[in-house]
Amino acid sequence: MATAARLDTLAEIREKVLANERLDFDDGVTLLETDDLTGLGELADTARRLRGGSDEVFFVNNLYLNFTNVCRVKCKFCAFAVTGKQPSAYTWEIDKLVEHAVEVHDRERYSEIHMVGGENPHLEYSYYVDLTRELHDALPDVHLKLYTASEIHHMHKLSGLPHAQILAELQEVGLGSLPGGGAEVFADRVRRLVAPGKEHPDNWIATHRAAHGIGMPTHCTMLYGHVENYEERVDHWMRLRDLQDETGGFLAFVPLPFHPENTVFQRRGWRFSTGYDDLKMVAASRLMLDNIPNIKAYWIMLSTPVAQVALHYGANDIQGTVMEEQIAHAAGAVTPQEEKVQSLVTLIRDAGRIPVQRDTLYNVVRTFA
Repeated sequence: MATAARLDTLAEIREKVLANERLDFDDGVTLLETDDLTGLGELADTARRLRGGSDEVFFVNNLYLNFTNVCRVKCKFCAFAVTGKQPSAYTWEIDKLVEHAVEVHDRERYSEIHMVGGENPHLEYSYYVDLTRELHDALPDVHLKLYTASEIHHMHKLSGLPHAQILAELQEVGLGSLPGGGAEVFADRVRRLVAPGKEHPDNWIATHRAAHGIGMPTHCTMLYGHVENYEERVDHWMRLRDLQDETGGFLAFVPLPFHPENTVFQRRGWRFSTGYDDLKMVAASRLMLDNIPNIKAYWIMLSTPVAQVALHYGANDIQGTVMEEQIAHAAGAVTPQEEKVQSLVTLIRDAGRIPVQRDTLYNVVRTFA
């Protein structure tokens, strides 16, 4: 019986990768359209190794804090934010939040605080400066990764100060880096549909450029799996890649699968992304973002089993212990709200990789050989 030869849809891209040639827009679309998932994963892992990667997989011991869940923006993908009049609304007093952070540090000895919150219209700019200063003074050896670009823009509206000045003032009192949240998908069409009250995505790019300009590293993300198409995902990668070419300031990229639970999208029939799409996004991110050294498999949104597989699809970072994470869980994440260091070590080892505890800046804290 005659059989049809299987078309190798990745052949031309594979040649480019092996020759260390940069992939273009059409290549990105091809990566997302291919049904050769295992071939895609193998190619992404090959690219990771060609760019200097090894069997080491990073994680950080970190605490997640949310200083408020009150937000002026009604992003349709968000299940965390509330109005100030809702009974679940909260805003931490600075001294109480700092006291809590110190108590957790005494017990867990984390090296990073990752903190974001809603764009609370009832706070003053001074709250952000004072909170950063108090956290730094209480925990001087802990890296403060605080505030999305959207929150920096909110501070701009509260204070009237330029974004660059806000970043410099926060850096002066202890801010170490920015997380990558608030990027969603950059395309105007997508932004109008999922976050019509949010600032233009160009502000996200400009804020991270300004941070890089004062020597402040940042992270970058994409929230995928809602209304965007493949071309808009690729456009997002290209914009990040261009900025990294310009500044070199991104430490890592985090592909974030959209969780629809408790959002308007759930009522409209949206479901969680599949492991198939999640692995495809990790692999394609590694291939397209050739100048960003670290690709994270964010276990809290992928699940630990998918994150383990992602370590063979181009990812080299499992994120961290993420103690007290709330935002993903508000949208239906079924993973634990934290993992202990030893649990992450076991997770990485069981995936056939070498666990390496790092700090925020990817300095090695401990290798679990």
